[in-house]
Amino acid sequence: MQNDAASSDDAHRQSIREAYAKVAQADNEGASCGVESSCCGVSDDIAISSLISTRLGYSKAELDMVPEGADMGLGCGNPKAIAALQPGEVVVDLGAGGGFDCFLAAAEVGADGHVIGIDMTPDMLSKARANSVKGKFANVEFRLGEIEYLPVADDTANVIISNCVVNLSSDKPQVFREAYRVLKPGGRVAISDVVATAEMPQEIKEDIGLVAGCMGNASLVADLEEMMLAAGFEQVRIQPKDESKEFIKDWAPGTSVTDYVASATIEAVKPAWLLFV
Repeated sequence: MQNDAASSDDAHRQSIREAYAKVAQADNEGASCGVESSCCGVSDDIAISSLISTRLGYSKAELDMVPEGADMGLGCGNPKAIAALQPGEVVVDLGAGGGFDCFLAAAEVGADGHVIGIDMTPDMLSKARANSVKGKFANVEFRLGEIEYLPVADDTANVIISNCVVNLSSDKPQVFREAYRVLKPGGRVAISDVVATAEMPQEIKEDIGLVAGCMGNASLVADLEEMMLAAGFEQVRIQPKDESKEFIKDWAPGTSVTDYVASATIEAVKPAWLLFV
């Protein structure tokens, strides 16, 4: 039974990896990834990408700070807006993509801080590293890895950020256990993601396009809270944003998916009292 579950998880992960490899390749070629209706739509029009990102909560000033090509129109919010990053902090980004949120975080933590972007798709990693060189970001690095098994040492990060990636995982409890492991005591989670606000029909859960598009695999808010508390987090706060349904409906036109999902901010803290244990 365990082997069947592992095989299913591997198949799920591989399908997501292939979908996002196509996104990176299409963006490199100035084309569409063929999944325009999801959060992995790619446009070769910089103005359109900027419009998508401003709808998600990024400012024009933030968009101007990153190298051209880093903003791929991915995501479902702006995790930096809730992260309260401070100079000198270490940040780990789960699912870094082309590096967009990493570069914004790098400006906040400054030369004494450090940002580690994790992505399981080699094409995305190559793109992020090229963008880092282009933008001369000395305090950012990108590592190949899965968010369920982070290539990061224990007690490394002050902050974990992520933008519309955790919902893609088939093992979210393990994602939160890993986030807890790599955070320093007192460290915090600041995530933007799609959550389920009602139980989804099976046909939505099994639609690989909707899963890869950050919708079909979303978990209920109560379930996410339970996972995070079980991992050891405190001060868990998940706030769905009803206004997000306006852009989510563009990801899957003609479907009823917005009856079941919304973008949310997800925040939590690793207990500081661990410092004294």
